[in-house]
Amino acid sequence: MTPSVRSCFFMTRTMNEETLQIVRRILQDIRVKLGDEFDRNFERQAFFSAAWQRRKSPVRNEGRAILTDTGALRRSIGSRTTENSITFYTDLPYAALHNDGGEIKVTKRMKRYFWHKYYEASGSFGRRKDGGLRKDKRTLRLTTEAEFWKFMALKKEGSTIRIPRRQFLGTSPEVERAVREIIEENLTDYFNVEFEIRRK
Repeated sequence: MTPSVRSCFFMTRTMNEETLQIVRRILQDIRVKLGDEFDRNFERQAFFSAAWQRRKSPVRNEGRAILTDTGALRRSIGSRTTENSITFYTDLPYAALHNDGGEIKVTKRMKRYFWHKYYEASGSFGRRKDGGLRKDKRTLRLTTEAEFWKFMALKKEGSTIRIPRRQFLGTSPEVERAVREIIEENLTDYFNVEFEIRRK
């Protein structure tokens, strides 16, 4: 697994300055359009029309979209262009795992973290005067959260946790269609201008 996720688009190498200007315009339009679309995947909670698998963990903030706990992954998507290509990327170490899916091995350090989260959640339970747990929503949610962390902490060291694929960057029929439309629009505009110039 690589530590980064990249998606590249190349244009055929060109010869003259006029054509280079068209290519630059096309690449800039692709950069804007696909940059917006890749960002919107986090709002859609899907890679275009392919919905992301829902979270099973009860510990994530309620109402918060998938992969946006801190917003760091969404903000990390960048792009750079050369004379004839554009690359969208993120270099966050966990980006490829979310984008492609995969498995991670449980380590001692992870188990310590899970136990810490368990004690943190269980220590926040609301209690009645007689010491019993309250039945309010917050306590019920924390009980579920504590059970989750205990389940994770009891996993054997070396066992695996499966991370489902939630692609947010890459190629797809929607991406290919957007690139094709941008190229066609720019070429049509160029030839229309050329036609008008020659008519005059």
